[in-house]
Amino acid sequence: MNKELAMDADAAVRHMRFGKLPERIRREDMTAEVEATPGGTGDTYTPENSWKFYSCVALDLGL
Repeated sequence: MNKELAMDADAAVRHMRFGKLPERIRREDMTAEVEATPGGTGDTYTPENSWKFYSCVALDLGL
């Protein structure tokens, strides 16, 4: 009987702590629309800056 009372107390504590789920977040609240600028933002490929985006394990290791 004592074990049953202890389990009920534990269940009550769990219910007080985790009993209610947080409210749902709507998809509209999770996204933001941003107007794109015509002509791009400068993310196009330029040969002068291509070394910034190049990754090679052999070069990283100095081989």
